[in-house]
Amino acid sequence: MNKEMQKQSESNTLDTAKLILAIAILIGSLVGYYVFQEVHAVLRVLGVVVGIGLALFVLYLTNVGRSWYSYLSHAKREVKQVVWPTRPETVQMTLIVFVVVILMGIFLWLVDMFFMWAVKLLTGQGG
Repeated sequence: MNKEMQKQSESNTLDTAKLILAIAILIGSLVGYYVFQEVHAVLRVLGVVVGIGLALFVLYLTNVGRSWYSYLSHAKREVKQVVWPTRPETVQMTLIVFVVVILMGIFLWLVDMFFMWAVKLLTGQGG
């Protein structure tokens, strides 16, 4: 039992070190983008992209990174199972939303006009 807890503690320490390294790589690539302003912009952006990729790889080597990767892969699998509407269904629903918004706008305008008329009548400000 003691060896197991010691192994878990070492794993947590190593994961923490890897997370700090990933953050340092990410920050370093972003700082490098601004430090090397005389270098061509394409190379600076490429450096940032490589830094982000390297930081993500180091993050993946941790338990937290593997769990995030697992979550995202499961989410991707779920998105593939969704039955998406066809183009005609999407157009039809969009038109229905437009019509309902216009009708609700007209209805609320009429209600506002009624209340404005009632307030003018009750306060004696009307003509």
